[in-house]
Amino acid sequence: MERRKALKNMGMAFGYTVAAPTLMNLVQSCSSKKVLDWTPEFLTKDQGTAIHTLVDMILPKTDTPSATEMNVHVFIDSFAKEVLPEEHQDFMKMTMEKFFGKVLTETQKETLAEVDEEGFTPILSTYLKKRTKDVEKEHGEAMEAYFMAIEEQGSAVLDDEIACFAFANSLRDMTVWSYKNTEYIGEEVLAYLPIPGQYVACDDVETLTQNRAWSL
Repeated sequence: MERRKALKNMGMAFGYTVAAPTLMNLVQSCSSKKVLDWTPEFLTKDQGTAIHTLVDMILPKTDTPSATEMNVHVFIDSFAKEVLPEEHQDFMKMTMEKFFGKVLTETQKETLAEVDEEGFTPILSTYLKKRTKDVEKEHGEAMEAYFMAIEEQGSAVLDDEIACFAFANSLRDMTVWSYKNTEYIGEEVLAYLPIPGQYVACDDVETLTQNRAWSL
């Protein structure tokens, strides 16, 4: 049962919460690279191009760097190759292929390299929209049944719509998580206190951090 829970949790979030020390090292390694002509190692070139576009749609450049400027796309590819166990790699590939299949069908394009932000926007927006509690429960039960079948039978089928929701939400979570854990964002953008000081039990967030979240 414990392994089943781990499978479910890791599958829905690509597993990045269960290997924090390894992932922190990976985040910093990817963040420090100067990527001029990125060649994915886990993703295909086409998938890598699409992920590059999607992470910048999730975290575009504003007064802070974009996701790709922090090499979030490189981290996602490296994480999938170096950290995910085989069954979770398979899950990521399956949900990603269903999501991208939906994109190609809706945009009527032959390859992902032909799809721009305008083409991705309606599909990404659809699968990142807030679900009702009943729908979330339905999706959660379907995911649990899927991973139970994987554990017990070695194979399973997941509804295409649920797979698309799983991929989009996991991609958003990982994009934000890895972005916030880069050295630059952690120290220069978020509220950063390398040496903890005075304990303040209650005060206004504007006074304490100028409305910024704390660095992790």
